[in-house]
Amino acid sequence: MGRLPAFSTGVLPHSDQGEKASSWGDAQATEEIMARRSAGTPFLLRLSLLLLLCPGGTLGCASVAVGSPVVPLGSAVTASCAIQTELCRGLEQGKVRITWMLDNEPMAGSQHKDPGGMEVSNLTLPQFNRTQAKLWCWVEWNGTKQRVGMAEIRAGYPPAKPFNLSCVLNLSDYGLTCQWEQGANSHLPTNVVLKCATSRAQAVTGCTPQGGRSRCTVPRQLLQLYREMEIWVSATNALGTAESEHLCIDPMDVAKLDPPALQSIQSIPFQTDCVTLAWEVARSNAHMELQCELRYRVSEEPAWTLVTGIVGQAGTTQCCGFLFGTRYHFQMRCRRSSARGYWSEWSPGRNYTTHEKAPTGKLDAWWSAQPAGAAGQLEVQLRWKAPRQREANGRVLGYHVTLSPRRKGRDPPKDPSTVCNTTHTQCNFSVMAGTRRVYLSAYNAAGESAATEVTLLERKGQPLARLRAVPRGERSLWVRWEAPPAPAVAYVLEWQRVSSEPGCCSTCWQMERDGAATTALIQDGIEPFQRYNISVYPLYKGFIGAPIHTTAYSKQKAPSYAPKLHLKSIGKSDAELCWDPVPVEMQNGFITSYTIFWANSTAEVSSATVNPSLSSFVIRELKPSTLYKVHIMASTAAGGTNGTSLTLVTMVLDDIEIQFLFLTLALIFVLLILLLICFQKNGRVKQQFWPSVPDPANSSLGKWVPAELQQEPLQVPGVREPGLATISTVTVLERAAGKLPSAWGKELSAETTATFPALPQPYVRQEALCTSGHGWAAAEPRQGPGGSGEAVQYARVVGDGYKGQQHALPRLYLRSSSTQPLLDPSPSPKPYENLWFHRAEPHGCPADGGCPEELPATFPLLQGLRISGVEELHDCRTF
Repeated sequence: MGRLPAFSTGVLPHSDQGEKASSWGDAQATEEIMARRSAGTPFLLRLSLLLLLCPGGTLGCASVAVGSPVVPLGSAVTASCAIQTELCRGLEQGKVRITWMLDNEPMAGSQHKDPGGMEVSNLTLPQFNRTQAKLWCWVEWNGTKQRVGMAEIRAGYPPAKPFNLSCVLNLSDYGLTCQWEQGANSHLPTNVVLKCATSRAQAVTGCTPQGGRSRCTVPRQLLQLYREMEIWVSATNALGTAESEHLCIDPMDVAKLDPPALQSIQSIPFQTDCVTLAWEVARSNAHMELQCELRYRVSEEPAWTLVTGIVGQAGTTQCCGFLFGTRYHFQMRCRRSSARGYWSEWSPGRNYTTHEKAPTGKLDAWWSAQPAGAAGQLEVQLRWKAPRQREANGRVLGYHVTLSPRRKGRDPPKDPSTVCNTTHTQCNFSVMAGTRRVYLSAYNAAGESAATEVTLLERKGQPLARLRAVPRGERSLWVRWEAPPAPAVAYVLEWQRVSSEPGCCSTCWQMERDGAATTALIQDGIEPFQRYNISVYPLYKGFIGAPIHTTAYSKQKAPSYAPKLHLKSIGKSDAELCWDPVPVEMQNGFITSYTIFWANSTAEVSSATVNPSLSSFVIRELKPSTLYKVHIMASTAAGGTNGTSLTLVTMVLDDIEIQFLFLTLALIFVLLILLLICFQKNGRVKQQFWPSVPDPANSSLGKWVPAELQQEPLQVPGVREPGLATISTVTVLERAAGKLPSAWGKELSAETTATFPALPQPYVRQEALCTSGHGWAAAEPRQGPGGSGEAVQYARVVGDGYKGQQHALPRLYLRSSSTQPLLDPSPSPKPYENLWFHRAEPHGCPADGGCPEELPATFPLLQGLRISGVEELHDCRTF
């Protein structure tokens, strides 16, 4: 449904019947236009719009009233909405329902009909906690809601009382400028004005602040100078009015004057600590009696010294108590003498340096001595503190160290007793071993101070019983000690920053001249997170006590880094780690402990705490052949720092087991060597493990002869087919004398001489039946007719049986066409005369002979052997 036009007035005006009648024609035209533009609009909505747009439709039929449009914040609010149904067309016959909305929040009210026939709805808000809101009255008819009335409600507080009212009269335009503080916000529109009144006139509004500011200026025409006026601030809103405290002043009393101008500052030579100042007041203040103040300070210090009671019209003043040779900064201000008003601003500053004077007072000195290289010499290092500013009386130009008191008027460079003339605060010089006193003085442009006697005392007194140092701040330390048994005259404190590089830090020191003191504050050169060695020397009358030492930090934190772990040794169940200590500059505090953590691959973490004085640690009860990750943490009182991780793997065997294993292997190796040597030396043992391979000469081949020996032409290397020969040819060289044809040997010799070329040197092995020895011999060449030697092929004497077999067979000589020697363990065959050519019988052999045995069918070495002349072997000759 569309929303009907809403009303935004608190009370709706009534419309008489004449106005309704005169406007009916316009309403009909409007109705026709709306009908054409809203052809698709539902019928009920068009009817409602028609009724409400008719002249006097809802005008004057509803009214909204609230108890108060402005209420205190948190108080109750009441409101009522009344509907006159006879004045609202379309509502005469229907039932009216009235609802409420506070901004966008629905509210429930009570509805009833009064005796006059109006529908009335009352609403009560018990606690209104909004500073501003709109309360709407709605009418619901036939499902359509229409806003028919509205009331705006505001809530807040009464205005707060203004305070801290002050006014200043500006002499340039004589306007009185006042300012104040407003107080808490009231959440309501507030009217603030500054009012003023005199004893003879009523209060008038002096000025109104603009833009919410808390200050305004009363013009000159509303002021009465040199007369007392009453001034206050008034704040008003819908809930009330508040006024500030009334300020009764003479405007001239609150005038702020222009500052004076300093003209000159001069020292008074006769009164050495006094200066004279001159100034000039501003022209606007020339006709007034003024009261002025002077302030000054040393240029390097923040504290000011104030001088009061200076008469402004005098123009000059004299002040004393200044330090000599010191730079000062001066400023001045003024106000009316009879006023309680404001001081002028401080004048622009002016600097001035007082004149100098010779230094005064004694210098604090400290020394150390050691024997020099030359005989009877003492090397002395003398240190002293620069004089304080009150004693320096100017800028110190240098220091003199002499062996005797200075005489007035003597030039220091020409004084033979001067051992040092320096601008520093220390001096190294050599003196005779018996020297007990030196003299120290400071000088500036105005003169030289009185000499300070420095006695080179022996350090043989008792030390202090106890010494400790605690932080006072990040850059200071409190040093406390127990008083020695003997009364001390003074104490000397030395401190030096500890460094890993010796000699890189200078030593600081200070003297406490109060012999009863047991504490001292040291600040010079103290820095946080650095370690300092502190020593205290008690000074007794006539000698110096031995020092006592301690170390301290002004502030600690976790170390800058932890040490790096190194693996020193590792075993099966333990590992030894070592590390380098953290440099003292990076410790940032006293190392309280080292903590070592180790974990295996299953995340089993273990730890151990190590004393900070140690630099190695042994981890025990580790698992063999396991990977571990180890890291170290260095801790101080302020925290800890972890180091990098070290990965290690434990061994399978420890060192003793490895040594035993190597020893066992070495022993086994030695035993094997000994066994080999024994086998090599002992033939019987050697024969058991390495038996002799049978010699073909001693095999059964020597006793075996084929049944039929075929005659084959003798092959020589020159006429053989190329390729590797695989079959040897054995030929009978000699038979028994009775059976061999006489011409056979001749024909063979002639044929051999005429047909065969020169052959390689053959070898003949001769074997006797009566002996066990064997031997091969090379056949000597026979001289032929042409003068060339004949080559005889390998010959084998076939006699004894294989492995001791005895047969009475005649000895045979067999020849092979192979040019290679037969297998034999002997190095080379021995040469001998071929029996075939010389017809010589061997001596020492038995007469019985025999024919070779039949060749075994399975003899491995003679499977391919072919035999010639087997038919003639049945009648073998015995040699």
